[in-house]
Amino acid sequence: MIGYYLDLAMRSLKRNKVLTVLMVLAIAVGIGTSMTTLTVMHVLSGDPIPQKSADLFRVGLNVFPDDNFRPGEEVPDNLTRRDAEALLRDARADRQAMMSAGTMVVTPAQGDPLSLESRYTTADFFTMFAVPFRFGRAWDRGDDGSHARVAVISAALNDQLFGGRDSTGSMLQVGSQSLRIVGVLGDWSMNPRFYDLSNGRFGDSEQVFVPLATALDLHLATSGTMNCWGNNSDEHAADAPCLWLQYWAELDAPSTRVAYRQYLHNYMAQQQQAGRFTHPGQIRLLDVMQWLDAKGVVPSDVRLQVWLALGFLGICLLNTVGLLLAKFLRRSGEISVRRALGASRRAIFMQCLVEAGVVGLAGGVCGLALAGLGLVLVRHQPTDYAGLIRMDPSMLLATFVLALLSSLLAGLLPAWRAMHVAPAVALKSN
Repeated sequence: MIGYYLDLAMRSLKRNKVLTVLMVLAIAVGIGTSMTTLTVMHVLSGDPIPQKSADLFRVGLNVFPDDNFRPGEEVPDNLTRRDAEALLRDARADRQAMMSAGTMVVTPAQGDPLSLESRYTTADFFTMFAVPFRFGRAWDRGDDGSHARVAVISAALNDQLFGGRDSTGSMLQVGSQSLRIVGVLGDWSMNPRFYDLSNGRFGDSEQVFVPLATALDLHLATSGTMNCWGNNSDEHAADAPCLWLQYWAELDAPSTRVAYRQYLHNYMAQQQQAGRFTHPGQIRLLDVMQWLDAKGVVPSDVRLQVWLALGFLGICLLNTVGLLLAKFLRRSGEISVRRALGASRRAIFMQCLVEAGVVGLAGGVCGLALAGLGLVLVRHQPTDYAGLIRMDPSMLLATFVLALLSSLLAGLLPAWRAMHVAPAVALKSN
């Protein structure tokens, strides 16, 4: 019967082409605007590391002295070097990494010096964040402890400096110092860059990775949020009262998470007893998706655009309802003949819904083209996430599902009115 209804729908739509085009355009415009904004939302709100996002936790401790403590304020995002090194030394998590962003000037064998984004971190970083390697490996914990002069570089930098060959063992000239390359990353792009949202939320990964202890020895420039109190001559000193290091812990099991949370409470109690502060010790332990939600990674204007687009789709559907209603009621005579020949109300209802579905699918095809145009415009906007916006297969499927559901929803009232046409009255009026 579906094939028969499709044949009737195609004949009906061809009889009044202007009305058909208007309905298809109404749905297409609504679908195009909606899918453009929904695709942007889908990309920005996606899980950047789905295989491990529930196991990676951002650690926060409120170690402000009493004169800087403000009740009710959120726990700071970063840790002092003193606290980060203490947590790293205790190693109560399955894996842990402290880190900071920075910039370094590398002098290639030929050409001008390069100012490169860098990350100063500890050995577990690469395993924790599932970083692939093209050549070599990451440094190990022993290298952290010995302040080894080693580095890992990105594939793009390896291509630029070494023509894409295996550069492990080569030296990277940083100022007057040399770092030995131990690894070259494979294709790795973590978006949003949840591990450090203070240095650009979207974009390419850093180009050079160096042990944090080595970076401090070489006095390499850091970047990111720095929050200090009291008097200090060196913000990066081991006992400096400054919050500047990001700290992540990998906790693979629920029992480990409970134990680690208790460990943090015990640590804060020890710091209180040591006289650092008298206020209640506050901690914060958020997994990846909780962290992204807490930091509002999806811009508020994107959320607003989604609601506006869905509202516009609703207006388009109301117009489609009116057009379908006019179309179906104009065919009261045809419907009455079918009813007189034995067609049930259910058959009339299904015929009208199939016709609405055909309109929806046609609108989905046109809407997909409009959404593609919209995404091209988004990619030309001056935002850090513009280049990431692509429609993946799931959103492609969602376009047609939304178009079909929208058209069927729009066709419910017209189909219901059509199936209640009184055959005798309609035939008599004709």
